[in-house]
Amino acid sequence: MARSQTRSRTFPEGFMDKPAVFTDDEIARFRAELAGKRSPGAYEPGRWSVSPLTRRPDVRGPMPGAVRLRDATLRSVETLPGVVASTDAKEAYLRRLVGAGVREVVTAGIAGRDDKALRAEVEVIKGENPDCRAVLPLLRSTADIDRAADAGYDAVQVWVQGLGEASLIYNPAVYQQAWRGEDWRGPATPRGRDDVLARALPLIRHARSRGLDAVVPMLMVSYLTDEILAESVTALTDAGATELTLFDGPGAMSPEAYAHLVARTKELAPGVEVGLHPHNTFGLAVACAVGAVRAGADVVELSVNGYCGGPGNADLAATALAFESLYGVGTGIRTERLTELARAGEELTGYHLAWNHPVTGTSAFSWGGMDLITQETAVDPLLHNCLEPALVGNVRKVPFTPDSGPYTLADKLAALVVDTTVAQVDEILRRAREIMAGEARLLSDADLAALAGEVADESPACAEADGGGTER
Repeated sequence: MARSQTRSRTFPEGFMDKPAVFTDDEIARFRAELAGKRSPGAYEPGRWSVSPLTRRPDVRGPMPGAVRLRDATLRSVETLPGVVASTDAKEAYLRRLVGAGVREVVTAGIAGRDDKALRAEVEVIKGENPDCRAVLPLLRSTADIDRAADAGYDAVQVWVQGLGEASLIYNPAVYQQAWRGEDWRGPATPRGRDDVLARALPLIRHARSRGLDAVVPMLMVSYLTDEILAESVTALTDAGATELTLFDGPGAMSPEAYAHLVARTKELAPGVEVGLHPHNTFGLAVACAVGAVRAGADVVELSVNGYCGGPGNADLAATALAFESLYGVGTGIRTERLTELARAGEELTGYHLAWNHPVTGTSAFSWGGMDLITQETAVDPLLHNCLEPALVGNVRKVPFTPDSGPYTLADKLAALVVDTTVAQVDEILRRAREIMAGEARLLSDADLAALAGEVADESPACAEADGGGTER
């Protein structure tokens, strides 16, 4: 059997040589061909290799140099049923979150927490990064805003329902009074869009008077008409809103619709920042973020692992990498910490990601065990994996499957520090396939090592018959 003239880089020194598939000259030509199809920025060795089209201005459209990502994981996990995390666990997670480069954090709501808890939360954030903005959500009174200011928050969210009289559906006081048998209908009951806005304006003014940024989530934006948008933007910005955040709770907005709302809001209020909070009903939350930022949005609100009720939010990791690698838009995220952050999120909530979840899934960088897939990494590791796993703190996995060939098996055995000959690999592969077919299961690394031991013990002359290799 012909032996390789070049040693596989995956093999420890002194181990068998695999039969050569390509010569060094052929590999050099392959790499030269790939280099000719790549462009700087779209290709960064050791980081990513994406289509050059994603960076062409005439293809991608206008994009800013950077975008702010605001994480709302701690608020969002409160909507996940069955999640009961201790204060210590949440604080530890908050440190991880800010340590990963998140520069704005929406914390848990104010309900059920005293002033000491609020101050402690701000101290955790500022202790990890003094420049990280702390945002307190779900405020409904000037007293709540005062508590936020006294605790040291940078901003508060004053939520504004997107409907008129139907906004009563989302008023907690209505349900409390109705349950007690009280009539909640009275002169102060909002009956139209003007009444809804009128309740928010004093809160915005009060927040600004306390030196807080007033981030105003405009809810249910999929129901906004151009006319209602114009009326709302005018009233809210006149009251001092520093940001208008377009919330799509139902996830009923397309990327194009989001882009339209952002562009129109920017026209109506050029001096006010515009954000968005997309939901993932159609798997388009990241696409909505991209479309909105292209249209001028300043900040994207999202969460680790997309945590939220219903279909979830845009995922922090997938969104950050889409902006960074596809479009060259900086996020400030320490990408190498993203997979660790995702695993910590699973531990905090008990809600686990799909194995192939983008970027941070446990097998997001596994393309199976076929030889043509596993061996391409020796030519170029960024062919099927357009992202380098280490860039996001993840790992490339190589499973052994019924489709695996001798090259994949030889690499697996070498990684296990099991030396073999070519003939032994062939026999181990034959037996492994029989077991997988007969028992309808995959073999573990331990299974493969045991098989290799059996073959070596049973066929000591195998190495000599092959004419090479290291004798056991």
